Amino acid sequence: MWADKSTARAASLFRGNFLPGKLRDSERKPMVRSVNELKREARAAKKLKQTAQEVVLEAPANGLLVKELVPVARRVYAARANLFACVSRVAESVPIYSCSLCGEVHVGCPPHGIRSCDVRGSLPSKEHTWRRVGVEHVLPVVESFHLYDRIGRAVSHEEKLQVDRIPAVVELCVQAGVDIPEHPTRRRAFPVYNVSGRVIDFERRFPKEDSPGQDINAYGFWDRRQKFSTSESSRLQFQSLRAAAERGLKEWETLCTGAAKLMEKYPVQTCGYCSGVQVGPKGHRVRNCIAYKHQMRDGQHAWQEARTEDVIPPVYVWHVLREGNGVRKLENGLKRYYGKLPAAVELFSQAGGCVGERYSALMREDVVVPDEHEVNLVV
Repeated sequence: MWADKSTARAASLFRGNFLPGKLRDSERKPMVRSVNELKREARAAKKLKQTAQEVVLEAPANGLLVKELVPVARRVYAARANLFACVSRVAESVPIYSCSLCGEVHVGCPPHGIRSCDVRGSLPSKEHTWRRVGVEHVLPVVESFHLYDRIGRAVSHEEKLQVDRIPAVVELCVQAGVDIPEHPTRRRAFPVYNVSGRVIDFERRFPKEDSPGQDINAYGFWDRRQKFSTSESSRLQFQSLRAAAERGLKEWETLCTGAAKLMEKYPVQTCGYCSGVQVGPKGHRVRNCIAYKHQMRDGQHAWQEARTEDVIPPVYVWHVLREGNGVRKLENGLKRYYGKLPAAVELFSQAGGCVGERYSALMREDVVVPDEHEVNLVV
């Protein structure tokens, strides 16, 4: 179901112009639910607080795990590690380029000639200044504060250097049931209760068998911190480059579909104007937003419900067409005929992987790209 919705949404966005469309600095991200629906929900919650009665909470809102999603979280966590291993293997043969001015990414050699670099300091011809980059430009990491108690209070501004930050996908898996010794989290045996809008926890806050502060240095975590993109990568052995590409495409699908399934139960918040993400029922209170009108919010984020694209950002790149044993360089005058793909999918596609029908609307392989002297003859 998720793949069908995402395919239809991607196809509708691609009609007429290029994908994706960048938002202006003053524009807010599209909301998952309408404003009227959120207002009705807020009015109902306010009215419920005025009555002294208990509200029955279901997992995970009551602090317990959703048992049927624990295997999904483990598969997502393993798929992420395997995906980094596959991308690292394929990137050894397929080069990755990034513009040093605007940050646009291109997969494959030679880089495209589309003049779309329109930022301060760019060339008058709007041509990109390419440089070789690594895996982090194909799979960018979006971080979130790690919460020991997911239904506890939010991280304050004074605690911004005392709480570790880990990839949002990893934090989502931890809250959904994956146990990581370096990042402990509280697992409740009894649910919490909601009475008149207040959460009441009858379980002891720190049981004897639960020692979150033991062998954990709350300060200076940056000294012992390792990048998840390298430390978590699995040591997979591939017989060929194509095998790594096929495995990578499967892990990408598992990661995206599994994360979307987890986010149906475990809420994730994102800032409406910047890329800030916080996994949990509420956003943090760290004042580090520098986006549109952040002065009016005193640096606070404008939290709203997140989408899968906010947790796993698909860096869209131009899809390179193959001609025989080589590739066809993308020209600026023919950009209206080219398609786009997520950078990871395009990387595996150039290594021989079969993309499938999900991204067929974005690849535009059903469109015949004319030569430059035939452009004026196209109707």
